[in-house]
Amino acid sequence: MAGGKKLERNLFESERIFRLLVQGITDYAIYMLDPDGIVTNWNAGAERIKGYKAKEIVGKHFSIFYLPEDQEAGLPARALETARTEKHFLAEGWRIRKDGSRFFASVVIDPIYEKRKLVGFAKITRDITERQAAISELDRSESQFKTLVGAVTDYALYMLDPTGIVSNWNAGGERIKGYTANEIVGQHFSRFYTPADQASGKPARALKIAVETGHYEEEGWRVRKDGSFFWASVVIDPIRNDAGELIGYAQITRDISERKKTQEKFLQIQRQLAESQKLDALGQLTGGVAHDFNNLLMIIGGNIHTVRKEITAEKSIRALRAIETASERAATLTRQLLTFARRQNVQPQPIALAERLASIRDVLNSGLGSAVSLTIDVAEDVWTILVDPTEFETALVNLVVNARDAMPDGGSVVISATNNLNEGVVEISVEDSGEGIPEDIASKVFDPFFTTKPVGKGTGLGLSQVHGFAHQPGGSIALDSTLGKGTRVTISLPRAPAGQQRGPDIQASAGGGTVLLVEDNPEVASASTSLLEQLGYNVRWVSDASAALVEIEKDGIDAVFSDIVMSGKMDGVRLAKTIRAKRPGMPILLATGYSAAATNLEFPILRKPFQLHELSRELEKLITQAHPAAVLVS
Repeated sequence: MAGGKKLERNLFESERIFRLLVQGITDYAIYMLDPDGIVTNWNAGAERIKGYKAKEIVGKHFSIFYLPEDQEAGLPARALETARTEKHFLAEGWRIRKDGSRFFASVVIDPIYEKRKLVGFAKITRDITERQAAISELDRSESQFKTLVGAVTDYALYMLDPTGIVSNWNAGGERIKGYTANEIVGQHFSRFYTPADQASGKPARALKIAVETGHYEEEGWRVRKDGSFFWASVVIDPIRNDAGELIGYAQITRDISERKKTQEKFLQIQRQLAESQKLDALGQLTGGVAHDFNNLLMIIGGNIHTVRKEITAEKSIRALRAIETASERAATLTRQLLTFARRQNVQPQPIALAERLASIRDVLNSGLGSAVSLTIDVAEDVWTILVDPTEFETALVNLVVNARDAMPDGGSVVISATNNLNEGVVEISVEDSGEGIPEDIASKVFDPFFTTKPVGKGTGLGLSQVHGFAHQPGGSIALDSTLGKGTRVTISLPRAPAGQQRGPDIQASAGGGTVLLVEDNPEVASASTSLLEQLGYNVRWVSDASAALVEIEKDGIDAVFSDIVMSGKMDGVRLAKTIRAKRPGMPILLATGYSAAATNLEFPILRKPFQLHELSRELEKLITQAHPAAVLVS
């Protein structure tokens, strides 16, 4: 008996402690219901959460805690029935406190049996309003984020799974890439890449870099659904869970094709500006040295003719010829530089292409050699062009020589000319069947001093001269080349104004008379005097314009031959105009190594260094005409 009483006491004590524990819990409402749902006991947590004291709620039905609409829907009875039949009921929902305020509750109801008879229900309720508010806020935030991402149209925002499969899609993805969500979700993102990028493994490489570095970013071509390409800015970031495991990738793609076009246009403008600045700098440099350099060549060339009369030894004659050839070559290089920089003094004349090409055919054939055939194809109705004849012939020779060098094993060259009715220009093409020019070199062939030929085999000024020649009269030049199939260079030149015809050729007569030479450089004056005397002229030399005006007042002057650049207050151009005003019929020939003033003049100009036959031709032309020339001599 004693043992039985002790067990009872221990059980009583255990139940007392359990009641104290349950009664002391304040975070949970823990209470009992009878089988009909009447509250039979109440703990401190229930009082704190629901606001009722035990004496206020014990004996009342637990449905009092439900919202009126839930009561009308029979939710309390269904909760007890579910607990009875399924041995457990778990739910979350809104409940009402004593003061009428609502709270969001987590509810657990368990049936209590004694000797297999239902004696009631144990009910545990927890206030999870704050948690629910946080969840609701998170849901709202996620919903807003999804709405925001889904509505973005300037960016394609989407997710990839770890293997690169598209798992979601926004409106920007559809706008930029052309796929609807139904069409692309479940497909591999590599379909956005070009075939070449797919073949090279670029999509997989992008994901690999994103995983290894935490970020992948690039610009490149991508492909839309319709097969068109667009220039894209792409960012890929790996997404990991809390355990650090890769669960996919976030990809952002933007169509920046317009930005790329703008950048390319800006770069083109920069290149054009750089080209313009380069031309200007080259022109300034060339113009600065051309006058003095050509004067030096004038001294060399003029004295060659004097020395030639004094020597008879074959070895000395060969040496003299070598000096003369070098002098002429140096003068040619200077002219080519000036032409490229568009600072060359030119004498534009109307030229009939068919006749001009026929007259220089032998020269062109000589430049090509026997291994290359030449065909000239000029339309019968091709327009007359207005160009400097010498520069035109030089340009053609340069093009033909370059064509020949592109055909080391021989080939063919075709020179053709046709009218471009839309542009109002004549297009003159030189086409060869040679090796062609690589794209990276084609953009440089007109640059001065650029050449692919070995050292000593080319100056890199031939095509530069052609470029300058084409642009100086307002024309243009274009190059079209295909590797292994040849090259075609096309010069477009303005049509000669209507009614402008070629002037009659003037036959030179034997030299004679007195020429007033105006030259401030004594060495150049000596060389020029020697040449004039060899032509049979008498020479009066003065060193400046003031002395020339005094001399012109005297009788016996048949022509004036003056340098343009001179020391003193008056240069050769002003001198010529002053003499023209005093003596309208006086033949005047100007000469210059280079002068910016020697443009658009009514006086003929002879370039230094000039040859004996050039000087003879111009002077005889003036004296024969016996009136001022209206055409510039270049």
